[in-house]
Formats: sequence, C-alpha cells, structure tokens
Amino acid sequence: MNVALLEKISPDEKQMRQYYSESLVSLIDSGEPVLAFDADLMRAVGLLPYKKGREKSIYDCGIAEANMVGLAAGVSAEGFVPFVHSFAAFASRRAFDQVFVSGAYARLNVKIVGSDPGTASALNGGTHQANEDIALMRTIPGMTIVEPTDPAMLKNLIPKIAAEYGMCYIRLFRLNAPRIYKDGSDFDIGRSVMLRDGSDASVIACGLEVQEALKAAEMLADEGVSVRVLDMFTVKPIDREAVIRAARETGAIVTAENHSVIGGLGSAVAEVVCRECPVPVGFVGIDDVFGEVGFTPLLMERFGLTAKHIAAKVMDTLGRK
Repeated sequence: MNVALLEKISPDEKQMRQYYSESLVSLIDSGEPVLAFDADLMRAVGLLPYKKGREKSIYDCGIAEANMVGLAAGVSAEGFVPFVHSFAAFASRRAFDQVFVSGAYARLNVKIVGSDPGTASALNGGTHQANEDIALMRTIPGMTIVEPTDPAMLKNLIPKIAAEYGMCYIRLFRLNAPRIYKDGSDFDIGRSVMLRDGSDASVIACGLEVQEALKAAEMLADEGVSVRVLDMFTVKPIDREAVIRAARETGAIVTAENHSVIGGLGSAVAEVVCRECPVPVGFVGIDDVFGEVGFTPLLMERFGLTAKHIAAKVMDTLGRK
C-alpha cells in the first residue's frame, strides 16, 4: 500500500458516480470480462452516456433488482465479472436472498454496488435511506465490504475488486466527495489508512465520516486532546491489527459511520476490541430509527454524524478510560 495525502482536504468538481462509471468502462474497453448491470438507474449512476456501442457489456435490467442479481450470478458462472448497481436500499434489502443464495452460497463472483447509503439518500426519503446495508452484507459468509472514501481511492479500488475473485459489496457515495488522497495512491483491500496519529484516543471512520473525523481531531487538538484517525474503508474483512494497535496504544476508540450503530463498522470494531484488547468504545452513527427525507448536511446534524458529535463522543469515551 502506497498512500499519499493531500496537504488539505479539497473539493472535487467531478462526482463519484462519474469516476465509478469511467473505471468500469475503462475495464470493459481494455478487454476485461467485465459487465455492468443496472436496475433502471443508469442515468443516476452515470453509465447511460457510455451504453451506446457497448450494448454487449452494459445492460439495463429494469426495476427488477432480484432478477438482476440472478442474471449476474449466471454470467459469473460463465466467467464474466458482473458489477450490479442500484440504490443501496434496493441492492441490499430487496435483493438480499439472491445475493446470499445465487451469489455467495454458489461461490460466485458478483460485485454489488449500493449507491446513496445512509444520509446520502437525501431527498429520496426514508424508504431509500439504507442505514442497515453493511449489517446485512456482513452476515454473508465470504462477502467483502468496501466504502471508497474519495475519487483517488475509488479509481484505485475498482480494478482491484474486478481482479479479485469473490463476492463484494461496494458502498458508493454518488455525488461530489472531498479529496483526501493524491491521485496514484495505492490501497490494499483489508487494510486501513492512518490519516493522523494520536495518543489519547482513536477515531475509526468510514465513508462520509472520514472527513468529519479529521475535523473532529482538529477541534480536539485545540483542547489538548491527541486523536488518531483511521480510515477503515474495508469494513469486512476488517483490519484487525490496526484496531488492536489503536486499542493498546490509545486506550479508547470511537467509531464513526454513516450507518446504523447496529451491525456496521462500530459492531465490527467492538467485536475485535472485546475479544483482543478491551477498552472503552463509543459509537457515532444513526440510532435505532428509520430514515428521513432531507438534504444530507441536515440529516447528518439530525442523526448526530458531524465533527462536533464525534468530538463530543471522544470526550465522553475518554471519561470512561
């Protein structure tokens, strides 16, 4: 793994869905046996402009997510590498049985892309807000779960996911994500990235919460609290060694995720901590509630996912050290 950080977090003019689509099309055009399937959301994920001339590689399966996964399992058995996309709520909840039985149980090679997870669903509303997709996918034996943090990571991971045999769930933020890493950075699936070292506590974050964790660490530094920040972009298999080091070296951990506090990153970290090196753990995530409609910043405030919430949780957890 060879990772280079930008000196400061910077905005990106292109959206993550554009980088995702470009990465898939690049693999297709280079002759890789990659196929792209979509459940009537090709415009939403950015694939529509690339379909013409690639009709044998890019398919719109209509609003039929379960059938789409079954089709993907079939072509996987014939040696293709299918990427299937729908909103995270549908890619996980609606197609779960097909992902489990047709894909994972059959030991096939299907890549499931769930976009707009958690508060990223924004104005699509509570029915589309997937706060439980990581929890569902974590229960499937052999499933890999990654949540790319920024464009540099997404571009690096898509070819690796395509090249590695097995089931994978990709939690995709569709819109403009802040750049944290320099282009050309190289990431290893299953290993986290330490974005900032610290000695008093560790914040282990994924997805949208990574930038919030960095902001929280800056806020706490002003108060004399030294916080380590880990980007745990692979939720399964989790980087156990990094979690254990954080527990032993800082003595307190807070997890931060754009997902339910039940069954997601926080649960995965806590399972490692309680087995290997028990220390106080705090959880920043969406409580045991249904989703709501609203712009993402408003929802992050509503569900307690901002930097100030992470900083407060760190202080609370330090009190239990």
